[in-house]
Amino acid sequence: MIIIGEKINGSIPAVAEAIAARDAEFIKNRARIQAEAGATYIDCCASVPEEVEVETLKWMIDCIQEVTDLPISVDSPSAKVLAEVIPYCKQPGLVNSVSGEGDKMDVIFPLIADTKWEVICLLSDDTGIPKSAADRLKVFDKVMDKAKEYGISPSRMHIDPLVEMLCTSEDGIAMNVEVISTVRKRYPNIHITAAVSNISFNLPVRKMINLGFTVLAMNAGLDSAILDPTNRDMMGVIYATEALLGEDEYCMEYIGAYREGIFGPKK
Repeated sequence: MIIIGEKINGSIPAVAEAIAARDAEFIKNRARIQAEAGATYIDCCASVPEEVEVETLKWMIDCIQEVTDLPISVDSPSAKVLAEVIPYCKQPGLVNSVSGEGDKMDVIFPLIADTKWEVICLLSDDTGIPKSAADRLKVFDKVMDKAKEYGISPSRMHIDPLVEMLCTSEDGIAMNVEVISTVRKRYPNIHITAAVSNISFNLPVRKMINLGFTVLAMNAGLDSAILDPTNRDMMGVIYATEALLGEDEYCMEYIGAYREGIFGPKK
C-alpha cells in the first residue's frame, strides 16, 4: 500500500497554529514521525489564503526536506499554486490534485508530462461530485483521455473516487466499490487512492469505520491511501489485508513491519 501521510495539513488546528507561528520544529517533527512510521509520501497542505499559499508551502516544504528524504505530496486546491511550488521539491513527488474541474489538468499535466511526478486525480468536474458510479466513471474516462494526450502513463496516476460520509449514504460503500473495482479492471497498473477517514465523519468511534472501510476498499482494488501512518492499528490492518489478499508472499512484509515496530505492541 502506498501511504500518503496526512498529518501536515493546515486544516488541522495544531498545524494551523504552527504555520501561523512559523514553528519549524513542529512541522519537522510531524514529517519525521510519519517517515519513521512507514509513510511513502509526506503530504504538505497549507490551507491558507491563496495570496500567501506559495510562500507558505515553500517554507513547509523546506522544513520537511530538512528531516526526511521521502518525496512530498504537494497539496492545494489551486492548480496555479501547485505549478509554482513543484520546483521547490528536491525530487519528484505527488501532485495533490487535479480533477475534471476547469483547466486543472491542462495546467498540471503538461508540467509533469516528461517527469517522474505522479498525480492524484479526483473524479469530479464542473458539475461537482457525481452522485452515481456511472457518472464518476465518465469523469474517469475524460481524465484518462487527457492523460493520454499528454503522455502520462496510468502507473503515475492515483485515481480518487471521492469517498463521502457513510452516514449520509443510501448504499454504504457500494458505489465506491463499483468505481474502484471498475477502474482496477480497466487499468491493472493504475493507482487508486482515497482519504479513508472521510468515510466516518459524524460517526462515533470513527476508527472502527475507517478500519473496516480500508479492508473492503483494498479488496476492491485500493492500493494508495491518504491517512495517518502513526495510527498503528490502521497500519497493522493494511499489512494484514495485503497478506490476506495474497499480495505479500509468505507474509514477509507483514512480519517485517511487525519486527520494525510499525504495528503491534510498542517496543
